[in-house]
Amino acid sequence: MRRLCSTLLPLCFPLALGGCFSLSRPFADPGQQARYLTAANLPPARLAVPTPTDSLLSDDAAALWAHDMAQAMVGQSVPAIAQPRKKGDWWLKMSAATHGGAVVPHYVIMTPEGKVRAETDGPAVDMAGWSAGDKTALQGAAVQEAPQLAGLLTGIQANMMQQDPHSLMNRPAKICFKGVTGAPGDGNVALARAFYAALPDKTNTVTTTEKGADFIVRGTVDLKSGAAGNTGHPVDHIEIIWHVLTPDGKEAGAATQLHDIAPHSLDGAWGDTADMAADEAAQGVRTIVTNFSGREHKPLPDGKTAPKKAA
Repeated sequence: MRRLCSTLLPLCFPLALGGCFSLSRPFADPGQQARYLTAANLPPARLAVPTPTDSLLSDDAAALWAHDMAQAMVGQSVPAIAQPRKKGDWWLKMSAATHGGAVVPHYVIMTPEGKVRAETDGPAVDMAGWSAGDKTALQGAAVQEAPQLAGLLTGIQANMMQQDPHSLMNRPAKICFKGVTGAPGDGNVALARAFYAALPDKTNTVTTTEKGADFIVRGTVDLKSGAAGNTGHPVDHIEIIWHVLTPDGKEAGAATQLHDIAPHSLDGAWGDTADMAADEAAQGVRTIVTNFSGREHKPLPDGKTAPKKAA
């Protein structure tokens, strides 16, 4: 049985997972299938950020703060828009108050029905800069608070998943595996069999039919001849990519394996090499499914959060 040679490069799962979200993209609209995977009644694909009316700022500065906050939320993968709230919008209510000689921004995540879903204080800001509507102060306040607000939104989404019996937080993912192409030797068959056996666990099931599947996985292999390696002997470069798609064709991520191998060493039977590659690939695919669905995010319970104390 062949085994992976000592020139095996580290697996590139971090690169593969860069295309999906380790922090769920709250309120984003990833498509019909992803909406089904997360919750039955996800918030709309927009977070309105109206100009605050109780901000200790001039009208122009208050509008600038709303704009800066919307931009900062976009930087956290939240499609926020600085505009008045419309019917059906979730929205961010902002205000500010003085405390201990400084200004403390306050943020409230509101439901379309006008319910306070979560709230928090931002870091204290110098009163002189705030009162003057200093652009740097306003932008800094927005940038500092955006990650905290994105985390609250992720928790809200996770809470909705927790309450939905059809979400992947409450049932195993159904993964349709469509096989492997492009491998030399018996790699297409050997990799496919090994991956099909390695993938299932308590949170993922595997099938060969697309009907009812939550995700589709396809494996592709690309083999190229390379220059001489460190030992002076020629090597081949093999790249195995495990594409993870939603049924509507959206890419959730891709787990990529890169290896240097001796020329023609995989022209015949893959043997243990297929098992080792499949085990590693299954770990990557399971991570992509988990990240894309957000099923391991901590739910934010119903009711507002306690505001942070000003610094």
